[in-house]
Amino acid sequence: MGGKSTVSVGDKSFEYPVLSGSTGPEVIDIRKLYADTDCFTYDPGFTSTASCESKITYIDGDAGILLHRGYPIDQLAEKSSFMEVSYLLLNGELPSKAELDKFTYTISRHTMVHEQLATFFRGFRRDAHPMAIMCGVVGALSAFYHDSTDIADPEQRRIASHRLIAKIPTLAAMAYKYSVGQPFVFPKNDLSYAGNFLNMTFSVPAEDYVVDPIIESAMDKIFILHADHEQNASTSTVRLAGSSGANPFACIAAGIACLWGPAHGGANEAALNMLREIGTPDKIPEYIARAKNKDDPFRLMGFGHRVYKNFDPRAKVLSKAATEVLDKLGISDPVLDTARELERIALSDQYFIDKKLYPNVDFYSGVILSAIGFPTSMFTVLFALARTVGWIAQWNEMITDPAQKIGRPRQLYTGPTQRDYVTVDQR
Repeated sequence: MGGKSTVSVGDKSFEYPVLSGSTGPEVIDIRKLYADTDCFTYDPGFTSTASCESKITYIDGDAGILLHRGYPIDQLAEKSSFMEVSYLLLNGELPSKAELDKFTYTISRHTMVHEQLATFFRGFRRDAHPMAIMCGVVGALSAFYHDSTDIADPEQRRIASHRLIAKIPTLAAMAYKYSVGQPFVFPKNDLSYAGNFLNMTFSVPAEDYVVDPIIESAMDKIFILHADHEQNASTSTVRLAGSSGANPFACIAAGIACLWGPAHGGANEAALNMLREIGTPDKIPEYIARAKNKDDPFRLMGFGHRVYKNFDPRAKVLSKAATEVLDKLGISDPVLDTARELERIALSDQYFIDKKLYPNVDFYSGVILSAIGFPTSMFTVLFALARTVGWIAQWNEMITDPAQKIGRPRQLYTGPTQRDYVTVDQR
């Protein structure tokens, strides 16, 4: 408890407790504000409102810090694996070797999807956006796995969590295969989580596909760096949907729908499209000048961040991974050359330094995914794949929080006051 805060409304004053977390800013507990004062707070976008208590992820945007259960993201990305980070997010502690082996084994045994689910894909147009497909098929999982939709049963919640983490890569790969007209590829339990996804995405029956360890490592890092990011729009959507008692498959489908927005999960796709618009490194000065011009609608995508007012800690990890992937693949692509040169210029240009417009995780992930061979339409799908474990961890935490109520934001109403109905012939 961090003391009291006084709120004055008219000639009356009310005291509310100030709560202190384990780290970060203090929070004024205003749960009784409306009952006491008949007033609401007004906070568009909830940027100054804590909607829940959480022990999962902590972000200090000013200092460029991202912690999962207390562990810095750069340490996890360099030393851990996505399966280990998934266990950490779900259970609160890093696993022992035996616990990690058991968890990995369990996930690998849930990767298959019901064969009838494959027929869902044929109902979509061939040119359907993969995220449109993911919204549909993930929500449809609740129609196939009735034995894990009782949210009051801890064992069913655990099974549903494992199923979602395991099956999302399979569905994502199927969405890609459907879009390019290739047959679906079954999962292989002897591959890693990232390796299995790459195999399901890029292997074809006519030839053997060998997972490159550098590509596999970069993919695993991308998954780790996107696994959770506190109470962002899609995570808040999952929590809000879950607060109504909706089943976990429906809640994750809601998160996917929110993530699809270009201001959220679509940012890495927008960043790569920007690089393609620039085209070649020699045109960068022209676009830099346009970005500095307030009257020009052009904006540099993949720079700066809503939360981080310093260098995005995830971007530091992916910057190194991007170099490794591009060097390994030896790709000669003007877009990737443009990305490297734009990064160099932006990091040394005083305008961007002063405004703290550093390259963010979306800038580097788009470059890496493009180099690996993913079309831009798959970028947000991969984001959803990685973020599923964070959504599930947040959903589980919300379900077991005794203070959780069904979400019900209030509003500042500015429409007409009460008026009488006038029949159509008298209007």
